[in-house]
Amino acid sequence: MKALLAIFMFVAVHCAWAGEAPAANPPATGTVHGEVLEVKEVENFTYLRLKTQDGETWAAIIKAPVKVGDTIAIEHAIVMTDFESKSLKKTFPSIIFGRLGGTGGAADAGMGEEPAMGGERPANALGTSYATLPAKKQDAINDEHVARAKGENAWSVAEVMTKGAKLKDKTVRVRGKVVKYNPGIMGRNWVHLRDGSGSAADGTNDILVTTADEAKPGDIVTAKGVVRVDKDFGAGYSYKVLIEEATLQ
Repeated sequence: MKALLAIFMFVAVHCAWAGEAPAANPPATGTVHGEVLEVKEVENFTYLRLKTQDGETWAAIIKAPVKVGDTIAIEHAIVMTDFESKSLKKTFPSIIFGRLGGTGGAADAGMGEEPAMGGERPANALGTSYATLPAKKQDAINDEHVARAKGENAWSVAEVMTKGAKLKDKTVRVRGKVVKYNPGIMGRNWVHLRDGSGSAADGTNDILVTTADEAKPGDIVTAKGVVRVDKDFGAGYSYKVLIEEATLQ
């Protein structure tokens, strides 16, 4: 099951989940591939030191039978900086949270917050992952409709996600609700927007927008930027469709 990239209605889920990992709502976004070099287990999470094509990095997933030597894919990856794991008594300068995809024999696992894990939750939590929830429930949570932007070059989230090839390198305007906001990632702010269109099942309900502008979860904004496809930020972070160089209004 695919989670909506990247990020959903925070308030609705914060009451139900609490965990060691940041609330990560992964839309159909980045995927990190790597070889497992080290495994550290805590009560409900598995921490992994990975060797990727661009170097080593740490990652955290819902507890899964991963072993050293496995080659895995972490889907809907989100980078968290200066994350403190109280269970491991360790602060990670940079760590990936996401959903375990294919492995060399390890079971698939959804990335989400687990109940009562000692309060290891950063103050700037990133959202909530619904990877472990039934698709119907995901759709119900993300059903809020936001009116489309007015004027030319206005598209819905789902339209941009499904027509990426047609809209490649073109300027578009998308109006939606900020469901996740990650500041200062690779020199820009990463904003996930939803407008009630598309489906969490195929990841068309959420789009990543990179911008120098600021926002906060819950804001209704109109993003104006350039559609990019098959974008690779390195370290295995690749996106099929996103909007870059955006301004928010």
